[in-house]
Amino acid sequence: MQTTIRSAVSFQGVGLHSGAPVRMTIRPAAAEHGIWFKRTDIEIGDALVPARFDAVEISPLCTLIKNRAGVSVSTIEHVMAALAGCGIHNALIEIDGPEVPIVDGSAAPFVRAILARGVRELRAPVRAIEILKTVEVETPGGWARLSPGQGTTMEFHIDFADAAIGTQDKAINLANGSFVRELCDSRTFCRQADVDAMQANGLALGGTYENAVVVDGDKVLSPGGLRHTDEAVRHKMLDALGDLYTAGAPIIGHYTGFKAGHAITNKLLHALFSTDGAYRLTVCDAQMSARLPGAGVERDEIPAVA
Repeated sequence: MQTTIRSAVSFQGVGLHSGAPVRMTIRPAAAEHGIWFKRTDIEIGDALVPARFDAVEISPLCTLIKNRAGVSVSTIEHVMAALAGCGIHNALIEIDGPEVPIVDGSAAPFVRAILARGVRELRAPVRAIEILKTVEVETPGGWARLSPGQGTTMEFHIDFADAAIGTQDKAINLANGSFVRELCDSRTFCRQADVDAMQANGLALGGTYENAVVVDGDKVLSPGGLRHTDEAVRHKMLDALGDLYTAGAPIIGHYTGFKAGHAITNKLLHALFSTDGAYRLTVCDAQMSARLPGAGVERDEIPAVA
């Protein structure tokens, strides 16, 4: 059955890029509501923004959604990954600013809070997007693909010049709580040179060594070092799951990302929904639901670092 969060939960922090303080509350929603953001600081006009791929405005550093009135919310990918990974299908996310709080740079604080509140079943069946034939998009920097599969699975490849990251590969089946155990605590990462350039251009103003993994060559500058030796590729998979959840439903299929980012994954969703016969919307039975992200999630599996 479809689900929502059992009771509201709030977060306070700053936006990674704006540096502005922000308060965000995830509230329960009815069946068929989907995931929507509401800008509570907007007093006149349409303050509701759908967390959907066709509301995404391409941004090089994050996932930004905007409604027809021009109201936007940015850096939604981590909370979207948390909702997907916890199996939450319906929620209203109230936020008093234009950017989701970065918290610790991962999805773990969102996951911990959602599972502490609990998940409530609703009186409507889950529908999933079942991939029927392979769809692929490519840019000069990388590519991404969705292909048929029995559940929600993912593989990712990254390759960075900095030795602290280097080349990393990972594959994962996202059923049975694996997002919570293996991906949710992996933090966003960047090079020190990129931080300097972004801040010089008025970006990454809320970034610190505590809410991002910052590397310089073979050195990890963030205190405590890495949470996983391959934390970077794990975080890219976290981002991809959050971006894929803007499809409006869980995806049954296999995602492959090769040096892929937010823009490529969004382009892939546009290609999927514009390709005849590439997918179908499927009402999930118990066996199919058991293969979706969020199935089998246990609260005590959240990594201790979160």
